[in-house]
Amino acid sequence: MEKPIAILMAAGLGTRMRPITNNIPKPLVQVNGTPMIETLITGLQRCGVEQFYIVTGYLAQQFHILTTKYHHIHLIENLEYMHINNISSLYAVRDILGDSDCFICESDIYVRDYHIFDTIPSQSCYYGKWMDGYSDDWVFDIDEHKKITSIHKQGTSKYNMTGICYLKKKDAKALSAAIKHKYQTPGFETLFWDEVLSENLKNISLTIKEVLPEQLIEIDTVEELEQMNNYLKNHL
Repeated sequence: MEKPIAILMAAGLGTRMRPITNNIPKPLVQVNGTPMIETLITGLQRCGVEQFYIVTGYLAQQFHILTTKYHHIHLIENLEYMHINNISSLYAVRDILGDSDCFICESDIYVRDYHIFDTIPSQSCYYGKWMDGYSDDWVFDIDEHKKITSIHKQGTSKYNMTGICYLKKKDAKALSAAIKHKYQTPGFETLFWDEVLSENLKNISLTIKEVLPEQLIEIDTVEELEQMNNYLKNHL
């Protein structure tokens, strides 16, 4: 069976975690002594991922340390990250996207429970966490079979995006084609790649793989980082 690849998106500025990110890209910021991106790499290795394509931008040179610690790390620099939204990071790997089943992951999330990667999903999906009440984050509208019908910001009592998506090869290929097409469309510069995926849900069938909020943790600010480090120090 062909093993999936992973595309790790690590080009952003991480402005909400300044001043720490003045000198280090956010994915390399340590939580409990481990850079966030390395918790993703370790987790994804559990389900057989061997080839990692890390899309860099801000302070790109600092990611070279990963190539000395892990096998099969490929660094691909997004030269457009400063003036085009994160659609540019998937455009940078457009010729890789669609070659295999793949994970597409934000690299600034902390994987606290590696068991979420014990099995490879059987179909294309987003890893989502249920949140009661209002959320101003990215959310999913779903039908009665947990099939995603829309991806957008803000919603009430919905599954929230965690930063991890899994696409079967045919769906990854369809997304690659859609990204390439959208790049020729006026206004593409402001798009998130998830919006392109949402526009193509008639051709790409996605479900929700549910995870618990404490299994995948988004850390956006210095205060949240300090709180998490203190919590883990006292609970491990």
